[in-house]
Amino acid sequence: MKVRKVLLDLARVVADQAERDPVFAEQIAVALGLSDKHGESPTPKRAADAERPKNRRPAAVLDPIALAREGEATLRSRLSALSLDQLRDIVADYGMDHGKLVMKWKDVERVAGRIVELSLARAQKGDAFRSE
Repeated sequence: MKVRKVLLDLARVVADQAERDPVFAEQIAVALGLSDKHGESPTPKRAADAERPKNRRPAAVLDPIALAREGEATLRSRLSALSLDQLRDIVADYGMDHGKLVMKWKDVERVAGRIVELSLARAQKGDAFRSE
């Protein structure tokens, strides 16, 4: 119990000092990672923006499952504008090649078709349990 009281007293003293002294408050914010050294909030990084290992493909340029929820035509039109490498990035990023075959395909339409097939299936997964 004594440790709890000491920690609560310490937190109270730090909070009171931070309210009175803006410089101290900024130092606390920087130390806790709530602010950078210039007083600005750091921009949160997405998982795709984090530095990827050199043996990994680049992050996918779009989310095929979100587009599949908008409709198959929307997904197909967005995929048709992508190169074979970009399509392979989507396949790798979303784990759409369990049999290790899709990454070997050279036909853009065939790879896009596989993405559409799996994206539509994943977008509808669980619909049987949703009430209408």
